[in-house]
Amino acid sequence: MIGDYIERVEIDALWHGTRHIVWPLQPGVNVLSGINGVGKSTILRKTARRLQDTIAASPVLSGEPSQGVHLTFHPAVATAVRFDFIRGIDRPLASAELIEKVTDSHLTTELDWQLYQLQRRYLDYQVNLSRRIVELFTSADPEAQAKASAIAAEKSHFQDIVDDLFASTGKTIDRTSNELRFHHIGQTLQPYLLSSGEKQMLIILLTVLVQNRQPWVLLMDEPEISLHIEWQQRLLSLIVDLNPHVQVLVTTHSPALVMDGWTDCVTDVEDIIQQ
Repeated sequence: MIGDYIERVEIDALWHGTRHIVWPLQPGVNVLSGINGVGKSTILRKTARRLQDTIAASPVLSGEPSQGVHLTFHPAVATAVRFDFIRGIDRPLASAELIEKVTDSHLTTELDWQLYQLQRRYLDYQVNLSRRIVELFTSADPEAQAKASAIAAEKSHFQDIVDDLFASTGKTIDRTSNELRFHHIGQTLQPYLLSSGEKQMLIILLTVLVQNRQPWVLLMDEPEISLHIEWQQRLLSLIVDLNPHVQVLVTTHSPALVMDGWTDCVTDVEDIIQQ
């Protein structure tokens, strides 16, 4: 059974038999902080690998063991949750397997590859959006018109957010295309031509959009790396705005990430260690 969120992460031994971790989680935003080398990213990666193991045989994080990682879901009978895992570092594509799959010469980094994969999910999202609207209009629901308008507004709201974020550089989403493209000074841009910060923000918001406002878990490892401080401050609020049912697990070094009312959601790694 697919659950709504994770209630607790427990790791028997974070590093070679030491540092037992018990991390109670809120249904909403959870921010893990701490100094360099204390294990924030390791905790998140091990959690992501365990989540992957609950739903598929092939790992998203090769070489990251999930043994000794125990997850408690809500409701208690659930055995898995839907999740996405986003990393912020924009490195060159290094995997030979990925390079063989790339047919567009503009895809040169890991952020490009994430955008490439999200384009398909974005198309699927739009198909699902149309299906939901058609089902409403073919039903006997007296509020079909209002509900259909609300569904259609979800995509427009995402586009409005992105246009507002990119306004300072004059980029706007091409709202006539089913694929994600941008208008800029009379030209049409593929998302792979955006800056690293713009790609990173777009990946995060697009990932949340295609969750279709369903219960979901979003894991992000230091997403602030490429983001301007104003975008860091807005990030968590924008995520929850797009999907109020998402649970966020995020590691960060940036105080700006929690400045928009999220300080009560911060946990220091040292506070979840049990010797």
